[in-house]
Amino acid sequence: MATSSSDTNFSPTDFIIQGVTGKGNLFRPSDWVDRLCGIMSRFHPDVNISNDRHLQYSPYVRPALIEGVRSVLVDARLYALEPMTYHFLHSFARDNDLHVIEACVLQQSNKA
Repeated sequence: MATSSSDTNFSPTDFIIQGVTGKGNLFRPSDWVDRLCGIMSRFHPDVNISNDRHLQYSPYVRPALIEGVRSVLVDARLYALEPMTYHFLHSFARDNDLHVIEACVLQQSNKA
């Protein structure tokens, strides 16, 4: 998955990492999704609720439940911001023999 700046054929895509290994086993530890998404999360002040702060997942790396399996949604736009992180996520899935689905990751809707 390594690319160089001269690799003009590389085009990042949205993908989903499912917590199922190539042998069909659930990936452990059970909180792997939270840990992986947590590396891209940040504390965000909510101006509507005094000075409280809450943890907010990145819009580019989000947890999800896909077909009953804990998963991570990765948005291709991450590549433009943090190409090393984009490649890290692909490598993480490959190194742990996790199921990867190339798919369109829909943006989260804004809550009213």
